[in-house]
Amino acid sequence: MSSQKVIFHGRVQGVGFRYTAKQLALGFDIVGSVRNLKDGTVELQVMGEDSEVTEFIQEIVEESELASLIKEHQVLEIDPLENCQGFRISG
Repeated sequence: MSSQKVIFHGRVQGVGFRYTAKQLALGFDIVGSVRNLKDGTVELQVMGEDSEVTEFIQEIVEESELASLIKEHQVLEIDPLENCQGFRISG
């Protein structure tokens, strides 16, 4: 199992980023959440099998319609998400 937090920088707010991420998540066996941060970035927290988490993040960064909006992203290992079911938009 892998739990990761990803911070996306770029033109990532006001463009449907969270909704698109939620739709993409439906194709993976993962749980987590996505939210806008006050500094203009978007935070994604995701947990699942290593390959599922890696492929989900790769889908967002390299293959989705969001890819052109992302200037950079930072991936951090985090503690396992507790009491998390499904994938949701928070905040």
